Amino acid sequence: MKKGFTMIELIFVIVILGILAAVAIPRLTATRDDAQIARAATDLATAVNDFSAYYTAKGSLGILNEMTNVTTFSDTGADMNDTNTEVKFPDADGCIIIQPTSTVTNGAANGIKISYEKATASIVCKGIAAASSKLMGLTLTDGVADTDGNKTYNFGGSGVKW
Repeated sequence: MKKGFTMIELIFVIVILGILAAVAIPRLTATRDDAQIARAATDLATAVNDFSAYYTAKGSLGILNEMTNVTTFSDTGADMNDTNTEVKFPDADGCIIIQPTSTVTNGAANGIKISYEKATASIVCKGIAAASSKLMGLTLTDGVADTDGNKTYNFGGSGVKW
């Protein structure tokens, strides 16, 4: 008599493997998204701390890639001392916008404004904004405008906010 598996036993094994795969694959992709969100939120917090340290050391903001080693911005060569500059995070399609601000009329930038655009946000970008709200105090609202949340950090003068 030959020893082996019957066709029914093989079918049961294939069905069980299919069920396990159907449960495991979505969990693995969610874990990847969670890792991207955590990394990007940490990168954003690191960049803001780098901006603050640069401003403290130099007395003004400068070129983005000189101020931080975080490279996930839409334009790493942007002049952050110009209040007309606007860079997106984590990349060109990002829903988080960083713009230099000034508390002095016609003055150089002495802070940054971080805005969250809910209307254009992907699932990952919404996660980054939510994680950033916990890490850095980014305000998230359900407003009807394109910009649904923001936080301004002023690095110089008497208007320092943390």
